[in-house]
Amino acid sequence: MADVKTMLIMPGKKLSVTRLVKQSAQVVAGVSLSAACICVVMVMNGMLSGRGTTMQWVNVWLSFIKRGDILATMILTALTTVLFVYWQRDKERGR
Repeated sequence: MADVKTMLIMPGKKLSVTRLVKQSAQVVAGVSLSAACICVVMVMNGMLSGRGTTMQWVNVWLSFIKRGDILATMILTALTTVLFVYWQRDKERGR
C-alpha cells in the first residue's frame, strides 16, 4: 500500500507526513485542548467559590484527568471527530 502523504502545519513549519500521523496529531491536540478547558473551568470554579487554593484545584483537576474513563471519553470523542471530518471531506471530493 502506498503511503499517502499530507501536510501537517505546525507553528512555523510545514511537515509532509502520512495521514495516520496527521490524524494522531489532531487527536492529541483535541484531547489537550479539552483537558486545558476543563482545567480552566475547575480552577476558576475553585477561585469563585473561595474554597481552597489554586494548587488544590489543580490537584483536583489532575486527579480528574488521570481517571481512565475520562481519558477514554476524551480520546474517543477526539478520534471520532477527526475521522468524521476526514470522511466528510472525502465524500465532498467525490462529488
